[in-house]
Formats: sequence, C-alpha cells, structure tokens
Amino acid sequence: VQLQASGGGLVQAGGYLRLSCAASEHTFSNYAMGWFRQAPGKEREFVAAISRGGTITHYADSVKGRFTMSRDNAKKTAWLQTSALKPEDTAVYYCAAARAVSGSVAIREHQYVFWGQGTQVTVSS
Repeated sequence: VQLQASGGGLVQAGGYLRLSCAASEHTFSNYAMGWFRQAPGKEREFVAAISRGGTITHYADSVKGRFTMSRDNAKKTAWLQTSALKPEDTAVYYCAAARAVSGSVAIREHQYVFWGQGTQVTVSS
C-alpha cells in the first residue's frame, strides 16, 4: 500500500489544518490507520489511530480534544483534523497503515507496515 500524506503547512497558534492520507490500494479497508509525528531532535511519536471500519479511535493525551481522526474507505482516504494548534505541535506528520483485526486500533509504531512520506506542520507563536 502506498500512502500519500498532504495538507501540512504554516499556521498560527490557535489555528487548524486538515491532513489527508490517500492510499493507492483498494484493500485500504483492511488496514487500521494511524498518524505519527516527529519533531526536530525528537523521536517519532504516536498521535492518533482509527480502526478499519472507522468506528474506534484513539488519541495521544497531548492532542485529545483538539485532533480528530476519520476515514472514508470508499475514498481510500484518512484524515487528521487538527484544531487549537500549539507551537509544540510543530513536526513532520506521517500517516501509516497497520494490519489489524476489525474493531481494533494500533498505537505502537512497530504494528505499522506501510508509511507515507510525511507532511510538515509548523505552528508559529
């Protein structure tokens, strides 16, 4: 599965962005999806995950209540709606696909088998 992340950019603190992750395969619905991010000088960290059917989501505590992950299997696309962005949200954001049973999410990096190229999010203060 090839994943194409987009939607990043430069935004002021308090603003929002909608990140998209488009998949190349019709088997998109077979994968749980996730977003991770990596800030300069830091390790990549989990941000959000969604189950294959889109009914279950899970968020890192740092983004809970501000970010929302969704997906449309017919469009082979997942999204990360961000809001109330903070300078500490600045990072390269990666989408990824994990083989998972229906009704579960994947929150560990090693569970993900396919990764997109990343999209830069920069939040100015």
